[in-house]
Amino acid sequence: LRMLQVKLIVTGDDFGYCPRRNQGIVDCFLAGAISNVSLLVNGSAAADAAKLARRHNIPIGLHANLSEGSPVCEVLKTNSSLLNQDGFFHGKMGFRTALSKGLLNMSEVKQELKAQVELFRELTGHLPPHMDGHQHVHVLPEVRHVFAEVLEEYGIKYTRVPIEPGLHNCDWIPPSLMDFYLGVEEDSFNTVDVFTKHGIRWPDIYIGLSTMGRNMSVSSIRSAIDSAVLELTARAPQSRTVTIELMVHPGYPSVPPIGGCGEGPDDFSQSWERLHELQTLIKPELQSYYKSRNIQLCSFKDL
Repeated sequence: LRMLQVKLIVTGDDFGYCPRRNQGIVDCFLAGAISNVSLLVNGSAAADAAKLARRHNIPIGLHANLSEGSPVCEVLKTNSSLLNQDGFFHGKMGFRTALSKGLLNMSEVKQELKAQVELFRELTGHLPPHMDGHQHVHVLPEVRHVFAEVLEEYGIKYTRVPIEPGLHNCDWIPPSLMDFYLGVEEDSFNTVDVFTKHGIRWPDIYIGLSTMGRNMSVSSIRSAIDSAVLELTARAPQSRTVTIELMVHPGYPSVPPIGGCGEGPDDFSQSWERLHELQTLIKPELQSYYKSRNIQLCSFKDL
């Protein structure tokens, strides 16, 4: 693997969620520990996040959100299939349930996705170079087609396809969470052809489920990258450059009521696990591991 060059995009998700998340993400970027961010435009601190990205020259894309908080499209804020009886999005699992029951109107999904792209452009001054889905909604049945159409319409080249090599061997992931991840994986497999047909691209390797929160350590990141690269080069020995996206969620814990996307911050956001990710990512041992493996941190526009 000596000759192999690895381009690693370390993406801090949920930028704009709250001021303390923003601060943690910026600190990580300035420490050289992340190289890219994904913005929640309906996050309570989204405008502030966009300003910080401009000030520090942080590569930024769109974290499309259909599951948490409120829509950004005015028309959909009052009466739409995307809302529960409290007037908020259906939630991570609620969205999936509503979708499977055929209760979601896909033209409203498209309307909201386009409104989020437009708001992103308004906040940052440019279109997102990459766009993925909060809680992986973008690979769900039906949604994947609409999502691909929106990306193609705006000329957004890159997305995320959350198929993580070695996921099945991660015995530290609790069964309920593993069920969710395996669902995400299956949806992702079924999305590949759709995204390909629309000319959308994504990195060779995705990592981020097995290394989330308390499961993140220098060694969990190292072994995830090493085994994924090994597996890929066994399949395609002629490849000289491998691209990877590592999804991370660093931040300082949210303090309610500040934060969230309209409903206040969730448990994961208030937990120590965000800070744990931040502290792990900035460790010098991780930086020296990258050097030893010829891993170069970059963003989507460097691919």
